[in-house]
Amino acid sequence: MTDDKKLYNAVNVYKTICDSLDAKGLNYNKEEDKLFVFFGIKGSEENIPLHTFISVDVDRQLVRLDSVLPFKMNEDKRVDGAIATGAANFGMVDGNFDYDMSDGTIRFSMTVSFIGSLIGEGLIDYLISCSCYTVDKYNDKFYDINEGKLSVADFIENE
Repeated sequence: MTDDKKLYNAVNVYKTICDSLDAKGLNYNKEEDKLFVFFGIKGSEENIPLHTFISVDVDRQLVRLDSVLPFKMNEDKRVDGAIATGAANFGMVDGNFDYDMSDGTIRFSMTVSFIGSLIGEGLIDYLISCSCYTVDKYNDKFYDINEGKLSVADFIENE
């Protein structure tokens, strides 16, 4: 595929992402030259806010969604964080948690290829809703492990 065709496809996918966010009424920041958007979602007051990035990779023809948790695992809880994110990933159908052992960062990621495909707003809606559901399901648990309120053993037992 030529570079012009890749760019054309990527720009169309980026437009679909923005159209989907607009249709949902979400406020977001965008960097059009980088085919990148950022938005935050907060549920109820007791929920941890979700910080989400969506980018379009022109060369690899991918959409990537990342939701970074707004806290890092404490140094003395980093092994627990690795075990918990691994356990959470085990049964996941779509997406995964990435864990940086060096600084305790946890992020949820989903990637979709659009090579030879048409991407519609339904897929973008799915990426957003799936990531929100998954991050909301686990972020409080990861936070509680970090704070010593939940043991890894209890986390795994209730998985």
